[in-house]
Amino acid sequence: MSTKIAIDAMGGDHGLSVTVPASIDALNTFSDIHIVLVGQESLIQDELAKHEYDASRITVQHAEQVVEMDDLPSKALRNKRKSSMRIALNLVKDDEAHACVSAGNTGALMAVAKFVLKTIPGIDRPAICTSMPTMKGHVHVLDLGANVGCTGENLMQFALMGSVLTQAVDDNPKPRVGLLNIGEEEIKGHQRIKDAHQLLNDTSINYVGYIEGDDIYKGDTDVVACDGFDGNIALKSSEGVAKMISFYLKEAFNKNLLTKLVALISYPVLKSFKDKVDPRQYNGASLLGLRKIVIKSHGGADHFSFFHAIKEARLEVIKNVPELISNELSNLLKEKPVQVEEAPVNKQSSA
Repeated sequence: MSTKIAIDAMGGDHGLSVTVPASIDALNTFSDIHIVLVGQESLIQDELAKHEYDASRITVQHAEQVVEMDDLPSKALRNKRKSSMRIALNLVKDDEAHACVSAGNTGALMAVAKFVLKTIPGIDRPAICTSMPTMKGHVHVLDLGANVGCTGENLMQFALMGSVLTQAVDDNPKPRVGLLNIGEEEIKGHQRIKDAHQLLNDTSINYVGYIEGDDIYKGDTDVVACDGFDGNIALKSSEGVAKMISFYLKEAFNKNLLTKLVALISYPVLKSFKDKVDPRQYNGASLLGLRKIVIKSHGGADHFSFFHAIKEARLEVIKNVPELISNELSNLLKEKPVQVEEAPVNKQSSA
């Protein structure tokens, strides 16, 4: 069966110059996908004309509006119903595509996706989840910024969704799940984290307890659940440290002729290191908890990064991740009824 992926071709900092080449790379890599490029048709056709591709496996869907990177989510929801983002999501809603990939405005994508696609019954809030490199491979971390002020129930749901995703995409039958906290002792942390700790202890999830920030990278857990505020800071701090290390390495190797020679000799080792920690290969964050598959690419992604977001979308379609989450949640509810806590939410006007 062909996997049809709707691409918000206009989204992101670089738009068509990234989304179109990445889509063609995906077609050349995977024989089972069909790409729907959503955006301003004339501009898309101009970009396609620069490349060789199988025209039978690309469809262009016109959209006259674009969600800008600085648009408020409420504006995107109410005033941009003909945007490339909204139309791409509508294609998924109407089963004309199996997944949507966008590098556009994160807040707008989450708001519009939640409105158009709805959440899985039993999931209060969708969460942004991506993988990060560790000493032993990678770890899935969620939430990364979609939700602030989560309840213990929300955190338990994030842990469950991350566990199911990891089982599916990593073929890991029993992922180790940790809860991000300021210490491993049970007396530490906000009450919502303690509440989540108790809820997780009462489930069949392979919950290993609290972990601290530095534990994320040790590779002793496969999933880390956290509030979106904490997760976003952890992610951005990691990216900042990676850039700083790269900066100082380049500075050290460019000091003089001798250090440049050392750099040349060390090139294979440096390349191996770069390949392992290159954030581009981890691009493609899942908006977990929605009834259909939506993948958020980094706004500044190059075409190599965006290709990996498409790759993630294809894999989640093949594994049918939303259905797996729904089934696992049903099993959890059968084990023990979950009392849903009320959490403050930002009210948005319907569109």
